[in-house]
Amino acid sequence: MVGPIRIEGQELYKCAVCGHFYETKELADQCEAWCREHESCNTEIIKQAVQ
Repeated sequence: MVGPIRIEGQELYKCAVCGHFYETKELADQCEAWCREHESCNTEIIKQAVQ
């Protein structure tokens, strides 16, 4: 997980594997764990992505 990063005044957390941004560290950590384990994105997790 990369972050927090400020984008347009909003604090976001980035998945270091796929690059999606999330409003919470927990979501970014979940995304990164899934990406590393499965070498793919989880559609239920990325639905919550900001960018």
